[in-house]
Amino acid sequence: MVCDLGARDDETGCYRPILVVHEWIPGRVGDGESGSLGHDRRCAHVPFPLRPTAPRRVTLPRRHSRQLIRHAAHCPHRHIVLKRLKLTALTRSFEQGDVRIDVLRGVDLTIEAGQMVCLIGASGSGKSTLLRAMNLLEPIDDGAVLLDGDDISEPGRDPTPVRRRIGMVFQSYNLFPHMTAFDNAALAPRRVKGLSKEALRPRIEALFTQFGLKGHMEHYPDQLSGGQQQRVAIVRALVMEPEIMLFDEITSALDPELVGEVLDVLRQLHATGMTMVLATHEMGFARELADHICFLDAGTILEEGPPETLFADPKEERTRAFLARVL
Repeated sequence: MVCDLGARDDETGCYRPILVVHEWIPGRVGDGESGSLGHDRRCAHVPFPLRPTAPRRVTLPRRHSRQLIRHAAHCPHRHIVLKRLKLTALTRSFEQGDVRIDVLRGVDLTIEAGQMVCLIGASGSGKSTLLRAMNLLEPIDDGAVLLDGDDISEPGRDPTPVRRRIGMVFQSYNLFPHMTAFDNAALAPRRVKGLSKEALRPRIEALFTQFGLKGHMEHYPDQLSGGQQQRVAIVRALVMEPEIMLFDEITSALDPELVGEVLDVLRQLHATGMTMVLATHEMGFARELADHICFLDAGTILEEGPPETLFADPKEERTRAFLARVL
C-alpha cells in the first residue's frame, strides 16, 4: 500500500492523509522513524515506518495495510480512499440451446473500504451473478476482479483463500438440518482453519448474543423462524472473520414481519465499518443506509451514485421507470 501524506498535525503528531492508493508494492521497507497515521484525535492511529528519503510517500507492509483498512473504515471523517474491491470489464454469458445470453456485459465497479454498496434492479438484471463473481463462485468470461490490487480472477487461482476474505450469505439459509445452530456456525472454521469447538465458542457466543440469538445456539434449524435462520447464516459467515461481506437478497424468502430483524443485523454490521455489497429489493433500507447505489439493467450498471442523488434525481429513463414501480 502506498500512502500520500498531507501535513503533520502538531497537536496529535499524526499525518493527515490526503490520498491512499491501495496497491501493494513489493520490496523491503527501509529503516526510518516510526509515526502514526490518523485524521484527528477521534480516530485510531496506525503505527507505520517512514522512509526518510521520501517523506510524503510511505510503503506499508501488508500487516500495517490491513490494520489501516480496519481503522479507516471506523473513522468518522473518511478522507482516505481505500479501494478494497475493483471489478473491471466483467463479462459472463450462458448458452441456452442456440441462444447466447449475456448476463454481465462489461461491468466496472469500485468498492471502497467500509462502504455499503447496494445493487438494485429487476430480476434477471445480473445482480446475483455479479455478487457470485466477486468471490469466485461464478467464473467470468473476461475482465478482472481485483482484491486490494491483486487479480483474484486469474485462471487456475485457488478460490479458497479468497472466500476466507470475502464472505457471502444467500437468499436460502442452507443450514444443515441435522446440526444445531452453534454447530452450523462452527463447521467452516473447524474444517478450513482447523479450530476446535472450544476455541470457537467465545466468538460464536458473542455473535449470537449480538444478533439476538443467545438462547438459540443449541436449537436445530426447524426450531427457528426464517429470520432466526438467516441470522444464523450471517453468524456462520462472520465466524470466518471476512474482510468483505456479500448478501444476495437475503430478505426475499422471509415473511414481511421478519425482514426487519435481518435488516437490523445489517445496520449493526454497517456501523462497525464492515465493507458490504448487497443485492436487495428493500429500497427503503438502501436509501437509508447505503453509501452507493448501482442500478443494474440487462447485465450492465446503467446508473450509479449516492442514494440521495440516484433516488431523487435519476438520469436514465429506465432507472426512473424502475423506481416508479418499486417506491
